[in-house]
Amino acid sequence: MMLDDKQALISKLKKDLLSWQGVAQSLNDECTLDLGPLEKAFPNGIFPKGVIHEFVSFSRMDSAASCGFIGALLGKLMQNDGICIWIGSIQTVFPAAIKSFGVDPASIVFVSMKRERDVLWAMEEALKCQGITAVLAEIHQLDFIQSRRLQLAVEKSRVTGFILQHNPKILLATSCAARWKVTSLPSQSDDGLPGIGYPCWNVELLKVRNGSPAKGQIIWSPQGFKTFLKKDVQVTDWTYNYQNLG
Repeated sequence: MMLDDKQALISKLKKDLLSWQGVAQSLNDECTLDLGPLEKAFPNGIFPKGVIHEFVSFSRMDSAASCGFIGALLGKLMQNDGICIWIGSIQTVFPAAIKSFGVDPASIVFVSMKRERDVLWAMEEALKCQGITAVLAEIHQLDFIQSRRLQLAVEKSRVTGFILQHNPKILLATSCAARWKVTSLPSQSDDGLPGIGYPCWNVELLKVRNGSPAKGQIIWSPQGFKTFLKKDVQVTDWTYNYQNLG
């Protein structure tokens, strides 16, 4: 058997296994974001849509970095006039800053709720709306039962959900497809010019359902995501990016 035939057979077996496990994706759910080794960590090497992605942060700066990275993901997911609902008890993102990631702030509906349980209820209801591209909720703690309710909602609607946990007391087991941790790196200047450059992040996939943990350094530019090594980063100041995203 030729090498190409073996690779094709292995790829088919992997897809069959995922289908038997109930996590197969339709063609409409496939989305390549150029995340390098991070994207390869997912089943079939493709960023999964129609699932719940969980982000964890343990400081205000990490929260700002997570918001920025999620904004960049939304810039890819919402390219075809998509709509996002952003829910939280407090607003931690500066809407105008999202525009730098290719997202029209007018395409995001911001919802403010006083109680965290109301935030989760609103997210669950929003995830049932098939006409929405993505729903994001900012909370402090997520448990397995809550995450399972959200996952059941997206299995029917195929809407992509993002949960951002701010400084959780403990990281509990959840049914989310992936658990991310994003921290900021010094921004990279354009062509070596002085001043603020493009946002850079150290991104870790702590858990991937039916996949493998991974990590990498990601930079965002108007051309999209690009992976790089820390030693290649030209140090500038991250303060501007942090203030405008948090």
